[in-house]
Amino acid sequence: MQRYIVPAFIFMAGFFKQLLNKVTNRADVDWDELEADLIGADLGARMAMSIVDELQAKGRKVSGEDIVNVCKQHIGEILNQDADELKPRLDGKPTVILIVGVNGTGKTTSSAKLAYSLKNKGYSVMLAAADTFRAAAVEQLGVWGERLDVPVVKGAHNADPSSVCYTAHQKALQEGVQFLICDTAGRIHTRHNLMQELGKIERTISKQDEDAPHLRLLVVDATTGSNALSQTKEFNKAIDIDGLIVTKMDGSGKGGVAVAIQQELGIPTRFIGLGEEPELFQPFQKEEFINGIL
Repeated sequence: MQRYIVPAFIFMAGFFKQLLNKVTNRADVDWDELEADLIGADLGARMAMSIVDELQAKGRKVSGEDIVNVCKQHIGEILNQDADELKPRLDGKPTVILIVGVNGTGKTTSSAKLAYSLKNKGYSVMLAAADTFRAAAVEQLGVWGERLDVPVVKGAHNADPSSVCYTAHQKALQEGVQFLICDTAGRIHTRHNLMQELGKIERTISKQDEDAPHLRLLVVDATTGSNALSQTKEFNKAIDIDGLIVTKMDGSGKGGVAVAIQQELGIPTRFIGLGEEPELFQPFQKEEFINGIL
């Protein structure tokens, strides 16, 4: 089993340690404050209220250990399994992965890291630089491709992103590549026309394989808290999101938003981004995540 890098959860562990100290050093629990602190950890109001309700129902003074155990139980019920391992298709055709998200979440870097992870398992990978409206994104992915020795299909600046994905898919089919990762343009989730463009990309990719794309991953920034939940709702309306890549877990991101998103929308976390280096990217593991938070 792959292990998360410890620094990713230093902030979260510190937060919950402070929370437990509040309870330990008081004669009675301030329930409103506890609920507010849990919401502040990005677990969401629904989860926070459930935890507080169960603790209150005990009808006795609760300890720090009680809080930890109840939190673990509730979070574990929502994050009920590890992420499925990505494996090549049996028919030899490429598994097409569509990477989407708003600007600044780490989308392009996550695309490269996922390519690196798959390549390290011995799989053949290709990247499509479909963020054609931001020249820096194409250049950035090109640099990653050279660094990781992964081929990158590029289009001209301001080219139709759908055409880049189509060309990359065509090439991946011809060359027998096992995984094609399409890095799409960052888009504001409240802009209807930009969200509709994702549907066009999907339709274009499906022309050469009616089942493609096979995996739609939304990149969310752990430091944005509840805003990540709003983003996920809007992207899920435009295309059916299959899973999350939660980034910036090495900073002030508490990770609780992953719990809130799965509880509200049923969308699981597939990968965790822990830093800038390609090695700092891990498949989601339930127990590691919960122990890291608490």
